[in-house]
Order: sequence, then C-alpha cells, then structure tokens
Amino acid sequence: MRLHGYYRSSTSYRLRIALELKGLDFEYVPVNLLESEQKGAAFTSRNPFGSVPLLEVDGKDYVQSMAQIEWLDEAYTERPLLPSDTHDRYVARELAYAIATELHAPLNLPVLKYLANEYGKTQDEIGVWYRHWLARTLDPLEARLAQIGTGDFLFDRPGFFEVCLLPQVYNAQRFGFDFSDKPHIARIEQACLALPEFQRAHPDAQPDNPERK
Repeated sequence: MRLHGYYRSSTSYRLRIALELKGLDFEYVPVNLLESEQKGAAFTSRNPFGSVPLLEVDGKDYVQSMAQIEWLDEAYTERPLLPSDTHDRYVARELAYAIATELHAPLNLPVLKYLANEYGKTQDEIGVWYRHWLARTLDPLEARLAQIGTGDFLFDRPGFFEVCLLPQVYNAQRFGFDFSDKPHIARIEQACLALPEFQRAHPDAQPDNPERK
C-alpha cells in the first residue's frame, strides 16, 4: 500500500489519519504540489483529476479522499471508522461531509492561487476570504456539536468525522482563524492530537515537510 500525497494537503492528511486509525501499514510517496507534480503526465495518467492523495493498493489506484476513506472502511473491516448504529453513521457523515463539501472547494490551493494570480489579491485579502468561508461552515458545525453533545470525540473514539475535522482545523490555524468561541471543536482537536495515530499523521511529522530537512 502506497500513499502519494503532500504533507500540508488536507485531503492527504485525512487519508494518513484514516490509515493510522485503522492500523494499516503504508509507504508514503511525496508529491510536491508547489511544483505542480500532481499535474504532470506521469501522475495524471494514473489520476486524471491531477490531485492528491492517490492510494495505490494491489496494483490499483484509488483517488478522491472521501471515497478512499469509505473504501478503506469496507475493504479493511478491523477498527471501523464509521459506527455500527445507522443514526450515528448518519451523524458522522453529516458533519464530515459539511467539511469536505462546503470548505474544501473554495479553500484549496488552486483557488487561492487563482485569487492571487488572476485577481491580484494579496495574502491578507486571501486570508479574509479564507476565514469568511471557514466561519460559514465551522460556526454551524460548532452549534451542531453542542446540540449533539460530545465528549473528547464525536463518539467513543475518533473516526470518520475526526479524520476530516483535524486537517481543516490545522489549515484554519495557518490562516489565523479564531477558535476561542468553538470549545467543542477545540476539545476534540486537542484529544485527537494527544493520540499517537494523529501525531504520526500530522504534517509536522511528514518527510516532505521542509522544516524537517
């Protein structure tokens, strides 16, 4: 099993967490997004979307992180990421897909580059854009967590929701988003970061993080 990804990519981070939580061994293959390696012919011949992560298992290539995560849970049934109860599975998906569908598209690297290159936006202006869209989803997400009532995790242990939440929180913090009024999100993040699986998956621990070199 080989994971082709980028240390700071939220989707790559999702998949690293999922693999760690499921206890699956994998080889990490860095793909440098800043140099557009994911857009090269060698990569797009395997993943026409030209995106990371790409998961290579038994000679087959799997792309798109949310589909990959659900496939992993179906193909490797030990340590499930989704709970067994139908309602709980719905709740996990509701919150995870709020992050994956509402935030990833407007906040990913190609969009931020487009704002800078085509519209001449400064980094400060892009930061305003970023935090605006974060609040549009993270504010109701925090309210939803308050309605549901949670402990350190959404359920008894981290799973599908936390796999999506932690990378988004990491990116949000890079852009100066204020979590002081989001105690449920902050509590879940801190509980996750205390676990070795999340520590191994963290961008700071990846071999392609330039600060490690």
